[in-house]
Amino acid sequence: MSELLVDFITSLDGCASGEGWPGFWGLEGPEYLAWLGEQPKVTYLVGANTYRLMSGFAAGEVPSGQDEFRPEEEASVDELTQAAKVVFSSSLEAPLTWANSTLVREDAVEAVRAMKANGSGLLSTIGSLSLSRSLLRAGLVDRFRVVMFPVITGATGEERIYDGYPDVALEMIEHRTFDGRIQLVEYKPRVLDHPPLHAPE
Repeated sequence: MSELLVDFITSLDGCASGEGWPGFWGLEGPEYLAWLGEQPKVTYLVGANTYRLMSGFAAGEVPSGQDEFRPEEEASVDELTQAAKVVFSSSLEAPLTWANSTLVREDAVEAVRAMKANGSGLLSTIGSLSLSRSLLRAGLVDRFRVVMFPVITGATGEERIYDGYPDVALEMIEHRTFDGRIQLVEYKPRVLDHPPLHAPE
């Protein structure tokens, strides 16, 4: 059975991006980049918006406000291009142009449920806020990982991750600090029908 990881990089205030900010908010360091390079092979699950954005980067489109990619951003896009990707969309047309991408038009929750039951590798979201939220609500997420960068994007933040989420209890699995400033937290999530009536023992 496959394991499903929801994986985000965020500002401290829970935004996935910010207008005018470079990738990784320009704050990635050698420890963090080395850790990224050590990650196991995964199949990425993405929605249409993330596909359009990331495939555009792979085709050479530079993020708004930048003249060119920084080497770290270029390496990240290249790694995503080489990885297997399953794209959930009713609006995109096959065949998809980004290498190693498979289009799935059926309901994402049911498709991922079948992928988990019939597979053996690691599945991971990248971006895709609404897809990640739907998979969490359905109880399909085994691990919920957030890497927080030390910025607050109160004026420029975009893509607020937790808007529309249910209440979720989180059991910590791992935590780590990279380069003295970047904080990783990883949890086992459990969606709640209602807030707990008393504090956990």
